[in-house]
Order: sequence, then structure tokens, then C-alpha cells
Amino acid sequence: MVLRELPPAAWPAHLLAGSGLPGPRANLELAQAAADVAAPETIDALLGGDEEYLVLCGVIALGRLLAEDAPGAADRLRSYAADGRWRVREGVAMALQRLGDADPPRLFGLVRDWAGDPHPLVQRAAVAGLCEPRLLKDPKAAAEAVAACAAVTGAFAARPAATRRDEDVRALRKALGYCWSVAVAADRAAGLPVFERYAASADPDIAWIVRENRGKARMR
Repeated sequence: MVLRELPPAAWPAHLLAGSGLPGPRANLELAQAAADVAAPETIDALLGGDEEYLVLCGVIALGRLLAEDAPGAADRLRSYAADGRWRVREGVAMALQRLGDADPPRLFGLVRDWAGDPHPLVQRAAVAGLCEPRLLKDPKAAAEAVAACAAVTGAFAARPAATRRDEDVRALRKALGYCWSVAVAADRAAGLPVFERYAASADPDIAWIVRENRGKARMR
């Protein structure tokens, strides 16, 4: 890998050159490769600047540190869950998935904690991080995903109508519009009855979430 041969000072230029930005799709393969090998001081440098792609790389690398049980990694990652840049927020979900690959019970505990956070983007990170098909191969994991979706949906339903158009709340609604389908598809027998409890809701946003998930191919 080229990155292994580069001095840390040369990483930013190399990563930005291969980022795919500006453009419709960032080079996530390169970002994941960088996360695999970045030293802690290099991660700090990536996170210390303003370039969105470099921060994305650093955030995904925090997932590796989290999986390695590095002190403070979880708190640092949580702070980026509410970042204003959507690619950085996606990086948080990918970082959580790294923890899920390495230590599912620790991810489940973290997701339960984040799902109870009052910030809608932290709640979004919780469900988006866990609702990944490769992490939901057994009934325990699927049940945790359904429980997280239910907890966050309940919190969403309790939000005042005046806040529903806020950008952060809309981002949470969008995540719930697909995360439920991933969680339910992992264990239909257990997940579908929980999901269907929301079908009769008179809340227009909850009805939208139900409709969006029902329209996903994995739910048919």
C-alpha cells in the first residue's frame, strides 16, 4: 500500500488527490485503507484540519481505535456524529461498523447509549451504525437493531411538531426511513411485528417512515 511508504506529512496531498472530490462520490475505499494503517498522531492530524475528506478518513480511523479500546475514542467519535458535514456523519456510521465487526456486544452497548442521546444526529448515528446487513447475521444482533430503531422512533415521535423541519431532525427521519427495513429483514419473524405497530400512526412523519421502509425491496 502506498500510504505505508509515505511520511505522515505527505498523507494529506495523497488522500486529497485520490478523494474523488469534488464529485458525486467520495473514494471510500481509499478512506477505509487510510483508516487501516493511520498512526494515532496521523489520525489527529487528519481530524485537525478543515478538509472534509481528510476528516472523513480520520473519523473512520477512530473506529479502528475504538475497536482497539483506545481511551477516549468513543467520546471523540460521538462528537463527530453531530457534525454539519454529511460525509463526516457517514464516516461515523462506518467507524461504528468497524467496532461491530470486532466486538458486537460493545457496539450494542454503545448504540443503546447513543440512541438515548437527545441530539437527533447522535440518534441517527446509532441506528445507521448498527443497521448494516453484515452485522445482523444472528438473532441477537437483529433484535438489538430492532430495539434501537424502536427507541429512536419513539423519541422522534415525541419531538414537537415545530422541530420536525429542522435539518438535523429531517436527517434522522431519513435514516429511520431505511434503517427499519434493514433491521426487520435480518429477522422478519421477530422484527416485523414491532415495525407494524407504527403502521396505524396518525403522525405524518411516522407514516412516512413506515411507507419508505415498506417500499424497500428487502421488505417485500
